[in-house]
Amino acid sequence: MCMVIFAPIFAICAFATCGGYYGQVQVKVDCADRRDSNHSINIDFSYPFRLEEVHFKAPRCESKRDEVLFLDGDFSSAARFFLTVGVFAFLYSLLATVVYVFYQNKYLRNNRGPLVDFLVTLVFSFMWLVSSCCWAKALSDIKSATNPTEILLLISACRAPENRCAVTQEPHWSRLNSSVVFGFVNVVLWVGNIWFIFKETGWYKTGQRYPTRTASGKRSSEMRQRLYSESSFDLPEESEGPQLIRQNSFNQARGGGDQKAHRQGSFKQPQLSLSLPQTYLGKPDHFNREKSAALQGPMIFVNEM
Repeated sequence: MCMVIFAPIFAICAFATCGGYYGQVQVKVDCADRRDSNHSINIDFSYPFRLEEVHFKAPRCESKRDEVLFLDGDFSSAARFFLTVGVFAFLYSLLATVVYVFYQNKYLRNNRGPLVDFLVTLVFSFMWLVSSCCWAKALSDIKSATNPTEILLLISACRAPENRCAVTQEPHWSRLNSSVVFGFVNVVLWVGNIWFIFKETGWYKTGQRYPTRTASGKRSSEMRQRLYSESSFDLPEESEGPQLIRQNSFNQARGGGDQKAHRQGSFKQPQLSLSLPQTYLGKPDHFNREKSAALQGPMIFVNEM
């Protein structure tokens, strides 16, 4: 959304301040012999900054013939590259605005729109960075090539100490300086917009679908496993119920059990299965009565006939 609002505006500001620029340097030459005094020289240059094609005529104080001089440098490639990136970024921003507003459903269908938008945003971010750096370096060279001090050194009449030369007008660089600033603002804007478009792609949604387990989640799972293990360990205690019932029934048969133990035994009796007295067939002399009476309840012995 930030690209929809600010990207077209800053793109226009970037290429509008660079393209259509016009600069002028005005120099006055005053010869010592007064034959051609107060001679003004106007040096004009503009976009695309092919300074090697800019020429001007300077007087020669020794003779009546004028000399033709040229500036040094060709910076058209950097300037045109910066302007081209700005124009295409402006057009793509307008297209993205139309798609976001009127074709939102088609944009999100099959996740193709966000992926294409993400890749194009990456390309424009890189192109803005490269073009802004190249244009900043080219602007620095343009300022050096059009420096009035360097221009005065090109004029042979100004190299003579008896003649006087002065600069009456210098170019204004505020417009070109602002173009460099707008270029780097576009870099920040497009790079920051990568995150917002990445959230619309399927890559971001896939990463959020399976979140990683945090330390608190691991501690809670360990606590649940511990509670489960403790509860499963306590279950075998219920199996001791039949043994307790056998002891209560044995004490009741002998008449030595008290009322409290009998109540507890009868309270647990409906919940657990009762054990019947065991019957043994065999000779009584082969059976150890003392050990069996201590371990089990009442027993019935049947002798063979």
